[in-house]
Order: sequence, then C-alpha cells, then structure tokens
Amino acid sequence: MSQHKKEQRMNSLRSIFANLPSGLLYSAVILSAMYGCGASQANNNPGNQAAPLPVLQLSTVPATTYREYSATIEGRVNVEIRAQVDGILEKIFVDEGAYVKAGQPLFKINDRLYNEQLSNANASLLAAQANLEKAQVEVDRITPLVKNNVVSEVQLKTAQSTYAAAKAAVAQAQAMVGNARINNGYTLITAPVSGYIGRIPYKTGALVGRSEPQPLTVLSDVSEVYAYFSMSEPDFLQFKNNTEGATIADKVKRLPKVELQLADRTIYPEKGTIETMEGQFDKTMGAVSFRATFPNAAGLLRSGNTGKIRIPEQFEQAVLVPAEATYELQDKVMVFVVADSNKVAGVPITIAGKSGNYYFVEKGVKAGQRIVYSGLDRLHDGTPVAPQLMSLDSLLKAKPL
Repeated sequence: MSQHKKEQRMNSLRSIFANLPSGLLYSAVILSAMYGCGASQANNNPGNQAAPLPVLQLSTVPATTYREYSATIEGRVNVEIRAQVDGILEKIFVDEGAYVKAGQPLFKINDRLYNEQLSNANASLLAAQANLEKAQVEVDRITPLVKNNVVSEVQLKTAQSTYAAAKAAVAQAQAMVGNARINNGYTLITAPVSGYIGRIPYKTGALVGRSEPQPLTVLSDVSEVYAYFSMSEPDFLQFKNNTEGATIADKVKRLPKVELQLADRTIYPEKGTIETMEGQFDKTMGAVSFRATFPNAAGLLRSGNTGKIRIPEQFEQAVLVPAEATYELQDKVMVFVVADSNKVAGVPITIAGKSGNYYFVEKGVKAGQRIVYSGLDRLHDGTPVAPQLMSLDSLLKAKPL
C-alpha cells in the first residue's frame, strides 16, 4: 500500500472516531486492534502455506538382496592332541600355527621307562615260551608210556594241564608285550590329520599325561570350513514357506549358494553351500542352527573366525524405497505418500529385503505413487506440500544399490 493511501485511510478513521461517543470509541479502538493483529497473523502464518519438499516417484527394479546372519567358523576337523602316557615332554617338533601333514611327528615324551617295560615284557614272554616248550616235552614223553601202560593216565592228564597253563601264560605274556609296545609307541605323538597347529601351552621339560586338563595342542583341518549360523523362528518359517521342496532336507538342498562376509566387511571369494540344519530349536534363543560349507584351499579361513552368512534373494520387479524416506511408528516402517491434492498420508510398508541404503517393499506402496524423500519430521497426515520431483535414476547414481 502506498504512503498516500495509508494517510487517506488514517484521516477517514480519525473523522469516524471523532464523531463517536466515548464508550463506542473505546470499543472501536479495541476491535480495530484485534482485527489488525488477526490479519497480520493470518498473513504471516506459514502453516497455511505448502512446504516445498523433495518427492520421489516410486518405480520397480530387478535386484538381489541378502538376508544376513552372524556366523562362526570352524575347521572341518578339530582334533585335541593329548598325551596317552605320563612322562616328561622331551621334544616339540612343530611351532604354533604351522601346517602339518597326517603322520608327521609333533611331540616326543621321554620313553626310557616304557622301553624298560617293553624289555621286561619281552623277557616274560621268553620265559613263558620256555615253560611251554618244557610242558610240551613232558606231554610228548608221557604219551607213549601211557599207551604202553608204563605210567598211569593221570600223569598224562597232569602233563597236559601243565602244558595248557604254560600256553595261557605265553598268551598273557604276548598281551603284555603288545601293551608295553603300545605305551612305548604313545611316547611319539604324530598328527592324525593334516591341518594347522593351534596354541601349545606346554614347553619342553613339562610333565604331561592323560590327567592333564589342557591338550598339548589342537589340530585343525581347514581344507574346508564350516560356518555355523542361527535363523530366528520368523525367518525359518519364511524359509519353510517360500522355498520349494517336500521336506526340510529338500528345501535346504534347494537354497542358493551363499556368501561369507568377513569381519572387515569384505566378501570371501568362494561361495558356500548350506548342507545341514539342526534337529530342533534352541528354546533359550528361539532359533535353529544351520551349517554352510566353504572351500578353503588357500587357508584364508581358520577356526575361530567370525563373519556373516549372506543368503541371496532374487527380485524380478521390486518397489524401491530409500531408507531415509521412511520413519518408524509403533514398530512399523512408514512412508508419507503424496496424494493428488498434494496432501500427505502416513502409510505402513512391508519390507521384503534390503540392499545398501534401500528397502524392497512387498506391500504398502506400489510403482507410480509419490513419497516424500526428506523433511519427514515436519509432516503429519493431511499436511500439504509443494512437491519438488526427484529422479530415481539420479538418486541411484548418487547412492547405488
């Protein structure tokens, strides 16, 4: 409004107020002030204006998502190497972390005691064999005498009994020799399988034996490794309902090859196969365990490694929604959909999978609908917006799947 018009308006108001009685004049002043404030607030209230916000039009894309589960890695064979006889650890032939082949010597226990036991058992065997030969000679001497009625048959039976006892003594002595030889052989401990040596808690000169709580070491065969992971009950039910196969075993066989994400978030180069599933749920965890097998010819994985199993899911046409365009309300993931009147409405969505910073939506929204991309904290149902359309292609270039 120009300055001239403002002055004309003020002069008109003065002439009106001058002709009014004092009571009416006071009321007119109050009404004029209220009207002026109301008009000023109405003109300056931003709530009546549509806020300009970025809006994304949804579309479908072919994509692969992954369901991830924490996993622990173990070698195909983990063998505790323990002493089978008591004695002083005389030699350690390997070092921690070394790769050994089956049959390779690992430890040597002092064997002098067991050599003596073997020698004593051999001597006892020789004595028993001598007694057996003596008993045989006696039987051979008495047998013709009995036939010729020179001696009684009782003497022959006595000689035969002595021979049988001598024969049993020889068998017993042979068993003792075998036992002593086994114990003597236990003093040299060899690798039962090929693999990598774990920690060796004992040093040369330590007293070791069968009663020791710690093994001498643990030998791991990691030519193949097992990745154990657990699937929650809802995930298991989804796997059971969405995977083809008449039985659970058939369904497990039909699962695709899986990936292993290592602790540094890199992907292990070899793909694995899910082979087995535990027979029952863990009641305390509410989960069931699976085992995936990965080849490990290069020995990159060791027992004790951790990571994540990634099971791929293929989507031929999936509705793509950026994670930053969503918000949570009462455990539901929501988006603000922009209607034809440019007013927004909160809509819950069902997420089928995730890749990077994007959700693949199964229910709730469909291709062609528009959603608010950012500024969600200023919105509620019915809020008008001034859409600033965004391109999904440009968004994918800036933030790829």
